[in-house]
Amino acid sequence: MANNQGPQGTNDPAGSTQMFRAFVDDAPQGRQAAPAASSSGPRIGLIVGILAAVVVAAVAWLALG
Repeated sequence: MANNQGPQGTNDPAGSTQMFRAFVDDAPQGRQAAPAASSSGPRIGLIVGILAAVVVAAVAWLALG
């Protein structure tokens, strides 16, 4: 592990900034895969729901007509 303290014993802000940037750069890569995989789920559910509503409306129309 790198020594982040200078000669006066103060923390080196550049060291923590570099670690934070590395953390931020790595985080979005893990999050990008999840929305792409789960975005098709709600769309399929929406399509199935619309089709079910159309079928129920058609059956009700035929039953009442």
